[in-house]
Amino acid sequence: MTATPLHSGHQVRLLKGGSDFFAALISAIDASQHEVRLETYIFSFDASGELVAAALERAALRGVAVFLVMDGVGTAEVPTQWAQRFSHARVQWHRFSPLGHWGLLIPVGWRRLHRKLCVVDGDVVFCGGINILDDYFDPSYGTLESPRFDFAVQAYGPLVAIAHSAMVQFWGRLQITRQLEKLQFGGAHQTWKDANQSLYPLRPLTDNRSVAGRTGISAALVLRDNVRNRNRIERAYRKAIAEARQEIVIANAYFLPGGKLRRALVHAARRGVRVRLLLQGRYEYFMQYHGARPVFGVLLAAGVEIHEYSSGFLHAKVAVVDGRWATVGSSNLDPLSLLLAREANVVVDDVPFAQELRSSLISAIEAHGVKLDAQAYAQRPWRQRFLDRLAFAGMRMLLFLAGRRY
Repeated sequence: MTATPLHSGHQVRLLKGGSDFFAALISAIDASQHEVRLETYIFSFDASGELVAAALERAALRGVAVFLVMDGVGTAEVPTQWAQRFSHARVQWHRFSPLGHWGLLIPVGWRRLHRKLCVVDGDVVFCGGINILDDYFDPSYGTLESPRFDFAVQAYGPLVAIAHSAMVQFWGRLQITRQLEKLQFGGAHQTWKDANQSLYPLRPLTDNRSVAGRTGISAALVLRDNVRNRNRIERAYRKAIAEARQEIVIANAYFLPGGKLRRALVHAARRGVRVRLLLQGRYEYFMQYHGARPVFGVLLAAGVEIHEYSSGFLHAKVAVVDGRWATVGSSNLDPLSLLLAREANVVVDDVPFAQELRSSLISAIEAHGVKLDAQAYAQRPWRQRFLDRLAFAGMRMLLFLAGRRY
């Protein structure tokens, strides 16, 4: 199994929830001098979202090049007021792959932009699971009683350049597609070469924060796409799980791992590693809730502990292995994330960072986790078992239609 190369010389800060994340993100945008690039699945123009939008507007008005990409499903629309304000400030924004008349009935529409990345001045990157969405608000449920449980990281060092390069390339592809569509439908009279040359109005970036001459945290940015990086995030998980000797703690919102990842967890538990999973306990979607249940039995039988988060919405996609290896990112352990969506995780090899994340996860398990009992699970009502199998079969059928095996 190919290892994810980690490089030293990083500074990495764990951001717990939207309160930490939005304060750090807005501060970085307000300090920007040259360029801000932001990608997100959801950009909700709620209380927190408008604070971020206003920071992007301020940056653009003072001459910073601002590039914003939102997913076309996660972000249904941009309010007219903000579209006008962005246009006036010259914020360059794009909704990725909005659905047409057939919606999600066309399998190509399942390939979403799910990663949450922001690079400011080529100096700092933000990566994690937190959308531009208030912790106490959900588009489907309205105001929430307790904050969403989620994490992100703020990092300096070599991985910033990797994130920046990926975002520049993605923006370039989006603009090429847009220009070709204009040419196809007669909306523009420039050649493809001219269109391509107009895509990168990049200003000079500041030098990345110097880390020469000192040791720092070892870390890596692990990207998933449908071209060159199809399996990198899953491979990173499987390698860490295979090398675990004492403990694995995973918190994941949408959990339906494929056969290889399930077997890795089972083998770890059977060789004496304590494996604890903190999963979403609240019913959110039929496929999400019922589709994961058929895999629980095998895991519970092997000794894997499954705790369902009961306090509110769990949105985290994080893990800690042996109190040293940790990952924070956007990738769920389900087919949509591991096989179809663009995702981004940061992997960190650092004891203090991993212990800080582990402490948050163990506290959540002890205070808000409901532990599943293997015997009670095996005796759940036949109606629930039927719905579980139906959802699991439906998920496999959808992946077959998308051309993916799971």
